[in-house]
Amino acid sequence: MMYFTVEMINDTEIILRKTEIADLEYFFIFQLDREASYLAAFTQKDPTDKTAYLEKYSKLLNDPTISMLTIIVDNNIAGSISKFEIEGEAEITYWIDRKYWGKGIATKALKELLKIESKRPVLGRVAFDNIGSQRVLEKCNFVKVGTDKGFANARQTEIEEFIYKLT
Repeated sequence: MMYFTVEMINDTEIILRKTEIADLEYFFIFQLDREASYLAAFTQKDPTDKTAYLEKYSKLLNDPTISMLTIIVDNNIAGSISKFEIEGEAEITYWIDRKYWGKGIATKALKELLKIESKRPVLGRVAFDNIGSQRVLEKCNFVKVGTDKGFANARQTEIEEFIYKLT
C-alpha cells in the first residue's frame, strides 16, 4: 500500500494513501451532506443512489489515468483527492468531510498530490460561490483563467464555474 505523509498541522498528521474499495462507503456518506453538495454543485444526478455511486467509483479505482487517494487525519478518513484526465487535460478534484473544513487539510492534501502527479498544466474547477475551494486552489498557485456554465445537479440549475490552472 502506498502512503504519503503530507505533514503535521497543529500536531495532526495528514496521510494520503491509495483509495481502497472500503473507502467508497465513507465517501458516499460525505457526499450526502447537503451543504457540502451545494458547494460542490456538480454532483451525481441522484446522490442517494448508493449502488450507482459505488459502481461508478469502483470502476474508476482501476482506471490507470486516475489517481484516487484517500485523505487520513488522525487515523480517520477525512476525504478524498484525485487527479483525472478529460480529453487529454489533467484535472483535480477533492472532497473533505465537513467536520474537517477550515483546518488546512484540503490545501495540504492538494500540495502533496501535485508533488505525486507532476503533469502540467492541471485544471481545477469550482462553483462561482465556493470561496473555500477557490482559496485552496489559489494557495496551491492555481490561477483563475476562465469561466464556464453547467448544470449543477445539487442545485438543480445552471450555474457559473470558475476554471483555475496550474502550469
